[in-house]
Amino acid sequence: MEKENKKPVLVVLAAGMGSRYGGLKQMDALGGNGEVLLDYSAFDALRSGFGKIVFIIRRDIEKDFEERALARFGGAAPYDIAYQEMDSLIPPDMYAEAKNAGRIKLWGTAHALLCAREKLDAPFAVINADDFYGREAFNAIGAFLSTPDLKNGCIVPYSLKKTLSPKGAVTRGICAIKNGKLTSVDELKSIARERDGIFNTAPDGSKQFLPEDTPVSMNFWGFPPTIFADLSRYFDDFLAVSGKDIKSECYLPMFADWLVKNDLLDIEVVNADSEWFGVTYQEDKASAMNRVAELTAQGVYPGVLWK
Repeated sequence: MEKENKKPVLVVLAAGMGSRYGGLKQMDALGGNGEVLLDYSAFDALRSGFGKIVFIIRRDIEKDFEERALARFGGAAPYDIAYQEMDSLIPPDMYAEAKNAGRIKLWGTAHALLCAREKLDAPFAVINADDFYGREAFNAIGAFLSTPDLKNGCIVPYSLKKTLSPKGAVTRGICAIKNGKLTSVDELKSIARERDGIFNTAPDGSKQFLPEDTPVSMNFWGFPPTIFADLSRYFDDFLAVSGKDIKSECYLPMFADWLVKNDLLDIEVVNADSEWFGVTYQEDKASAMNRVAELTAQGVYPGVLWK
């Protein structure tokens, strides 16, 4: 008997604190009926063949998240919730030491995904809650993740020029690609457009020019569910090396970089002619609201997403 191919799952990273934004941007209303950006990602995913959504949140925002995000879904979007806390999957002595040292940050996006491990038994995509990725991107990654007996991962990259904020510097995973596969990811902080082009400013003040069409990670990944043994090992190594640094975070792009450099997983590039926008800074909100209104007026999205 032929094995049934499970529908892919969408994993939404929604536990962030929004320090640069000044609040919980994953729950800030941008649509005409109070929709947040993750509403549009969920809508696009479901019409692209995804079968379920898993939201990763903190318990202290659960009530607000249910009222401001989940309440609109009704029965239209099958979903589950996983929780990322500062003590999740952390040895008790290390957690106590980190808390006493003043740590307030969660442990990063790779840790967040690990917290959802028990919810995932099918190929899945991972996205940020506060980013808009576009229908074309979901169609492309949904088709990839529906491949029978999937063994490889994937990334949907975006051109750097499409992912900048006019209001300040951003962090981006700079991707190196060869023969349609990811070969490395370099997480660069403080990327901004200047008069002579786009530059990354290093902590020592040195500048690196970045071409406008540089492919970057916007945390739109696809993985088979078999990656969790490697993710657990990677996170354990991270804790051993950086666990005492109260500002350290374990990022998904760095995990992907580790996977490909150690020949543990091929990560294919899934190209899609899709736009990206997000809300890194409070000043980004107006342009995001305007773009959502334009897409709704054009008929890309209905006036009421969930009925």
